[in-house]
Amino acid sequence: MDINQIYEAANIMDIIHDPTAPRLVINKDKVVNSNTVEGLEVYPKEIENGVSVELIVRKGKIIPKPVHLCFGITDEQAVQYIIINVNVEDNAEVSLLAHCVFPIAKDVLHKMDAEIFVGKNAKYSYFEKHIHSETGGVKVIPKTKVKLDENSRFKTEFELIKGRVGSIDLDIEASCGDKSVVEMTTRISGIDDDKISIRETGYLEGLNSRGALTSRIAVRNNSQAQVYNKLVATGSFSRGHVDCKEVVKDNATASAVPVVEVKNPTAHVTHEASIGSVDLKQLETLMSRGLSEEEATELIIQGLLS
Repeated sequence: MDINQIYEAANIMDIIHDPTAPRLVINKDKVVNSNTVEGLEVYPKEIENGVSVELIVRKGKIIPKPVHLCFGITDEQAVQYIIINVNVEDNAEVSLLAHCVFPIAKDVLHKMDAEIFVGKNAKYSYFEKHIHSETGGVKVIPKTKVKLDENSRFKTEFELIKGRVGSIDLDIEASCGDKSVVEMTTRISGIDDDKISIRETGYLEGLNSRGALTSRIAVRNNSQAQVYNKLVATGSFSRGHVDCKEVVKDNATASAVPVVEVKNPTAHVTHEASIGSVDLKQLETLMSRGLSEEEATELIIQGLLS
């Protein structure tokens, strides 16, 4: 498989040929394509089994187009280690769209360590979409630490619903300054013997800080999911919510641990969690319109993950 097939799998072929589109494409431990725009600085460095990246959005700069990141492996067996340090300076804004593509993986380890700083009045959004092979031969270990300054906003979405999960151990934590906002959303679909582990933590340390942790997980066959979401509110008048929904089918197992800690009498944090089969009323409605039980169940699951 060549790199063009990675581009096609990620649906970014047009981006690769757009001179105005900021991007960084990495195949295993090689930078194969890159482009920057005014206000955005990207410094990749090839390391053993991977790439280290420093990404800076300069003060007051708003990057008009999404920055496309593509981390792929065109081999069946490989190790990829990505280190990312992001600094979004004061009053800057950037949106990143990342594709992690392992279309023929049989024994692939993808490990990522990220540190992100979002300055005063700055905004950072990150959408990471995984595209895996059907063999379940991928092990994904992403760890992220985020620091938000005053009146900043951090939004992240993680999606793994195409191909087998294999094994994923996702760990992300964010600390919020005054009037800052953190939003984390995770959508993962597991089948066969996939293993899913999610840990999301938000520290609402600043005055009037806000946080929302949302997980949508579906497990089937013999797959397993463990979700641990935690919000800690110490800042005055901070607010937060944890929301976890998991659908279980066949012999799959799932657990959800929503944790809320309030250490300030003016703070308020809520949570909800549900684990079980698909909604019976929805199932009956769809079956009454001609769908089989299997088709109706899958449609409901896709709606949950969309």
